[in-house]
Amino acid sequence: MSKPRIYLSPPHMSGGELPLVQEAFASNWIAPLGPQVDAFEQEFAAHVGSKHAAALSSGTAALHLALRWLKLQPGDEVICSTLTFSASVNPVIYEGATPVFVDSERASWNMDPALLAEAVADRLKRGRKPRAVMLVHLYGQSADIDPVAALCARHDIPLIEDAAEALGATYKGRAPGSFGLAGIHSFNGNKIITTSGGGMLVSNDAALIEKARFWSTQARDAAPHYQHSEIGFNYRMSNVLAAIGRGQLRVLDQRVEARRRNFDVYRRALGDLPGVAFMPEAAYGRGTRWLTCLTVDPAVAGTDREKIRLALTDENIEARPLWKPMHLQPVFQSHPVYGGKVAEELFTRGLCLPSGSSLVPADLDRVIDVVRRCFARTRA
Repeated sequence: MSKPRIYLSPPHMSGGELPLVQEAFASNWIAPLGPQVDAFEQEFAAHVGSKHAAALSSGTAALHLALRWLKLQPGDEVICSTLTFSASVNPVIYEGATPVFVDSERASWNMDPALLAEAVADRLKRGRKPRAVMLVHLYGQSADIDPVAALCARHDIPLIEDAAEALGATYKGRAPGSFGLAGIHSFNGNKIITTSGGGMLVSNDAALIEKARFWSTQARDAAPHYQHSEIGFNYRMSNVLAAIGRGQLRVLDQRVEARRRNFDVYRRALGDLPGVAFMPEAAYGRGTRWLTCLTVDPAVAGTDREKIRLALTDENIEARPLWKPMHLQPVFQSHPVYGGKVAEELFTRGLCLPSGSSLVPADLDRVIDVVRRCFARTRA
């Protein structure tokens, strides 16, 4: 019999979600919208320090509506982090605009503010003022927001924060996603809390959130019949999923602590291995360690990320490389990029280890044993 599967980042229910789901069933608010959605929006906005929130079907939907608010036109440019998942960039294409990619800095693996300044200066020199900056907060850690926000303010460029991976993190005591025009969160099944599928758009701009709600419900006009003056989308969250989200939000702090403990266990057990370095924690904030990420220098280690990943796979343990940079993706290879070497190196060397908040010591021991055996073989 094969060993039990250890997943990278599985859902972790607390038990507190079920009574709220039962409330939704008892009220017969099963379809999209309802009192659970209203409550989830209010509670989530309060938790992250934003004035308004709209619960949506996915983080991608939230990104799309935030960009739609900007009324992008074909040929407009949006500057994006290159080290991210494609969902950060795809909505730029949905709206007919062009992504321009910026490399990471090593202190946090997030967008390099100095390189962003170079990119903005160059686009301005070319007469192509960016219509927005999409700042991604990776792997549970905030990017360095202050210099990015200052640059955007100086040039009157809207800042949108993709905080899909960073719920529960802090930047100088505040939640990433609460600094820009809009912030985006995801409740996909692998996130630190989940609604099985869903997202949240937050903003201090009441008009933006009101418009996002309108667009997300098929842009139905206020009329007794079905009337539409704009194109809309089916993007609202269901009342049942919002009930799950409310229960999950109540244990967010516990989930953060569990994932940080996982990281500490891995670092103590694997930090002495040659060529291994863990994702740093930037001094300006506190990360969630949503995923425990490390890099392996093959010239020093005598092994590499892919050999370790395959060894884990053979033991029924899920591990994944870091994000492949967007400027290396076939679909985006023709788009401008500033820098790229840091993100490329992180992708080549980087590995995400199982990080779920429900992991038990025996699970962690299994992972650690496989990784250490990979290095033992190189020294044998």
